[in-house]
Amino acid sequence: MVTVIEAIQGDITALDLDAIVNAANTTLLGGGGVDGAIHRAAGPGLREECEKLGGCPTGEARITKGHRLKARHVIHAVGPVWRGGAHREDELLAGCYRASFALAAWHGIRSIAFPAISTGIYRFPRDRACRIAVAETRRFTTLSGALGRVVFCCFDNETLALYRAEIEG
Repeated sequence: MVTVIEAIQGDITALDLDAIVNAANTTLLGGGGVDGAIHRAAGPGLREECEKLGGCPTGEARITKGHRLKARHVIHAVGPVWRGGAHREDELLAGCYRASFALAAWHGIRSIAFPAISTGIYRFPRDRACRIAVAETRRFTTLSGALGRVVFCCFDNETLALYRAEIEG
């Protein structure tokens, strides 16, 4: 199967896909930015389910139901805080994508959307994060025919332009 990889600008909480990825913190209990938006949209059942998971280390991911979201699952990926680039940030961010794709494959997910993990409050440089995200997506989709659609859901025009250029390049 050919995987469609695309970038859009919009509200990740409104997407009707098998899964959306949450740019989570290590507690998995909600926070600011996309994390808070997903928790608010999904309702209290998401937090209750996340409480049972006991957190998640940076560079890894966990999966829950989508609760009140259109998406049937939420994959919570914990990206690294940018500390200058010499603290395994690239490796940890790539790990978020690998772990998310592994969970997607395991759970039979055919369509998935990612935010720009770690590029908000965690200050990971957007262009660098974009290159890692698209490279890991291409790596997974080349090795596996499990996904039909991967969406990068961008918050602003600048991020959207970065993702579209990287996908086309």
